[in-house]
Amino acid sequence: MADSFLILAQAAGGPGGMMNIVFIIGLFAIMYFVMIRPQQKQMKAHRELLSGLKKGDEVITQGGIIGRIQVVSEREVTLEVATGVRIRVLKSSVAGRFAVSEPTAAAKTEEKKEEK
Repeated sequence: MADSFLILAQAAGGPGGMMNIVFIIGLFAIMYFVMIRPQQKQMKAHRELLSGLKKGDEVITQGGIIGRIQVVSEREVTLEVATGVRIRVLKSSVAGRFAVSEPTAAAKTEEKKEEK
């Protein structure tokens, strides 16, 4: 009689244990595709940005400083933030290229009205 309870307990625990393993593997797969993979893509894009920096590019740092690159070295970048004002920052602190956006159509019409 005790043997039959043991057999029933093992049979009941078998599929449930397998489902737990499948659930954990599925959870790790979701975490990989939602968190880890996008972060790796972002890091790759940032590395490519840093390797492509050259003199004359306008960039923005992680601290929000906007400047034009004057000198690029292996670890540092010298930015000109105002006429004659240069600062050295770590290359890794460059967040991205700074692009001045075109004025919107509404802003253009306002400028035309002010000129008249």
